Amino acid sequence: MAMATSYSSMGYPPFTSKTPFPNKQVSNWIPTTISNDNGTGGMFSVARRNSRIGVQVHAVTGDQGSRNVSDVKFPSDYPELLMQAKEAAESALKDGKQLLEIEFPTAGLQSVPGDGEGGNEMTGSMLLIREFCDRFVPAEKATRTRVFFPEANEVTFARQSAFEGCSLKLDYLTKPSLFEDFGFTTKVKIADRVRPEDETFLVAYPYFNVNEMLVVEELYKDAVVGTNRKLIIFNGELDRIRSGYYPSFFYPKLAVLSKTFLPKLDTVYYIHNFKGVKGGTLFRCYPGPWKVLRKATSGSYICLHQQEEMPSLKEVALDILPSV
Repeated sequence: MAMATSYSSMGYPPFTSKTPFPNKQVSNWIPTTISNDNGTGGMFSVARRNSRIGVQVHAVTGDQGSRNVSDVKFPSDYPELLMQAKEAAESALKDGKQLLEIEFPTAGLQSVPGDGEGGNEMTGSMLLIREFCDRFVPAEKATRTRVFFPEANEVTFARQSAFEGCSLKLDYLTKPSLFEDFGFTTKVKIADRVRPEDETFLVAYPYFNVNEMLVVEELYKDAVVGTNRKLIIFNGELDRIRSGYYPSFFYPKLAVLSKTFLPKLDTVYYIHNFKGVKGGTLFRCYPGPWKVLRKATSGSYICLHQQEEMPSLKEVALDILPSV
């Protein structure tokens, strides 16, 4: 769920409310398909909430004695994407990284935010997170892995659906309040939700309410720093904060977050699509470089540009893609 790239129309974020699902039952799920952009759909089914081509890129020379992640292909479907994300996260953890970001679209591999309805996108992320955990978390570590959802209602929904019967610990960042429509939630002291045996925290799509990312920072400070624990943010739409989408005058705490917390992140797997005549894709799979790709008429992707540091979306949209 990477952020849509439209710099000419970007305005101040509206005050919107998240659709609550306090009484959501599994029987209310309506199966649909997450598109693979190749006309075949995919192996995943997602639940609709009440109202959301594999190709070779240019290789980079590397150590032939180890896995050359720079040769990773753009994924052909979500199972391949999740395997790539798993391997990228494992590589980063072996390198001693503790704070990771995984970000990709859920309405189709070539989609941008807005292509899918918001509730469907979050539900799609929920199912993909479960599939990621099935690959990434060994069975013996399931009870030591805590998955944080944005709010308590999401935990209830997850337990009745995608995470039904699993051993993973499910938890929440915030509690809904009577004033949720105005952006207010009940403060949860995150340290009280952590247990001594916890080893890994996976935070699911903490982007709808601005307070959610503030709680994620609190989780990192109180439960990860100074320990051997790991924290992975999954589809948090952090580009909204990086790009200044939230005006610092109205959201001063988020502005501070962009300078103090986000620079500590290692973005280990990332896909962001840019539409238009000069469109393309920003792609990264750790420890490979950041690449700007474009789909050729033959259906294959070519690498237009690559660099070691993450470029801003504005730089990719206004400087790199129009120049090639």
